[in-house]
Amino acid sequence: MLEIIEVRHSSEPDDCLFAFSRGSAVSSLRLPPQEPWRRRELIAELGQPLVEVPMGLWLGKPCYAVEVSADRLDPIEHVKGNLFSLLGRVSDDVFAAFGRGLQMLSWRRDHQFCGRCGGETDVADGGRALACKACGHSCYPRLSPCVIVAVTKGEKLLLAAAQGRRAQFYSTLAGFIEPGETAEAAVIREVREEVGIEVENVRYFGSQPWPFPGQLMLGFYADYASGEFNLAADEIEDADWYGRDEHPPIPPEASIAGQLINEFFRRLP
Repeated sequence: MLEIIEVRHSSEPDDCLFAFSRGSAVSSLRLPPQEPWRRRELIAELGQPLVEVPMGLWLGKPCYAVEVSADRLDPIEHVKGNLFSLLGRVSDDVFAAFGRGLQMLSWRRDHQFCGRCGGETDVADGGRALACKACGHSCYPRLSPCVIVAVTKGEKLLLAAAQGRRAQFYSTLAGFIEPGETAEAAVIREVREEVGIEVENVRYFGSQPWPFPGQLMLGFYADYASGEFNLAADEIEDADWYGRDEHPPIPPEASIAGQLINEFFRRLP
């Protein structure tokens, strides 16, 4: 539903606004959570946005991510929550739009000054870049590619609990791609580093933008090849092989981790 194209600032009453306050999404209790604000509605309730960044078109209307004042929020009228609270409650399109909005606002906040000379930056390239007023250096939003992999062994799947998360659920393994590394090589390395085993037959599944804070998750399956578990103590609390009817709590299917896990179990005879 979000078309990512260049949008010139218009300030029209019907512009669509995805609102945030200090990193949390802000919605009106009078509207469904999947409905963005209209500019006229937001200004009437929350005042002029403190910051806004163009996102593209939402259902043909210019769309912006905006930061609003926390002082204007009313718990009787508004709901505020992090993006994890939206998983499973809104459509994938809406979640992706909120994710893009949060990343664009974070990028705007973190690059107010040039990393090359320290000069102030201003919006350029139709809102898709920030350019230094002094030296002209341009900065585009940063996107970090990551791999996430479901390791299979016959009819069982490797599921692990991350260290320090109180094992709320068990999930697949994931990690950042290093400079000069292919995604497939990153899969093999991450599995080896995190649980100590070797994998083979790495194959692509799909991708998902993940705004925590700004990753592109590249999903894979891989088959167990050899080795015994040797868990990285600073990353993995527990790991084991699980079948379809015996696994612990897993991530929601709105996440690519949940999709990888559920798709594997669905395909079993």
